[in-house]
Amino acid sequence: MGFSPQEVQRRRELAPLPEFPPELPISAKRDEIAAAIAGHQVIIVCGETGSGKTTQLPKICLAIGRGIAGLIGHTQPRRIAARATASRVAQELKTELGGAVGYKIRFTDKVGQRSYIKVMTDGILLAETQGDRELRAYDTLIIDEAHERSLNIDFLLGYVKQLLPRRPELTLIVTSATIDAERFSKHFDGAPVVEVPGRLYPVDVRYRPFDPDDDDRDINDAIGEAIEDLARLGQGDVLAFLPGEGEIR
Repeated sequence: MGFSPQEVQRRRELAPLPEFPPELPISAKRDEIAAAIAGHQVIIVCGETGSGKTTQLPKICLAIGRGIAGLIGHTQPRRIAARATASRVAQELKTELGGAVGYKIRFTDKVGQRSYIKVMTDGILLAETQGDRELRAYDTLIIDEAHERSLNIDFLLGYVKQLLPRRPELTLIVTSATIDAERFSKHFDGAPVVEVPGRLYPVDVRYRPFDPDDDDRDINDAIGEAIEDLARLGQGDVLAFLPGEGEIR
């Protein structure tokens, strides 16, 4: 299920040339990660929040020639993360979504003939093992956020481990939070761990009064008022955490 020699040559000639934002901590580790990928079949990347690992790892793989003989498969635990990651990587590669970078989630397949990077949920990749038992469509797999330890992720890690000896050309990258990195390394027979620092910003905590028993106001009103107050302080973005899917919608 890989590409023909002619197609591989064409893909090599047309592959986009990634650029790496210097402000992301992972950019300073790019050469170390590239060397680890070149020297090992499996590596563990331990990246903290804000390190840039999710968007930059597939680009590092592309820059060193992965994604040519097969796709760079990149899994995310959730559909919204898969879509957002694919969109961001496509933007950074200056390509349309569905071109060099595509994504596949339940009910949606935006991967094209010209794709090098395929972002998907871990459930999608697990389902693909039924029709492509050796995952020949891929020359690289990135299992992101493996520390979340869902059933899908655990099944994938077990499946890919027994697959690796039969696919010596397949590269596996597992990303994890700090606490689980050594456990994943041990699972993959001492795979090297590359640590990438995070990038955090100072946080101010401010409280606003809110009475949930007030029939004239609901949480949406309270959020709107809080945003209006913040908007008077200057430009910025807002991330709101809500109690459930119904409130989010």
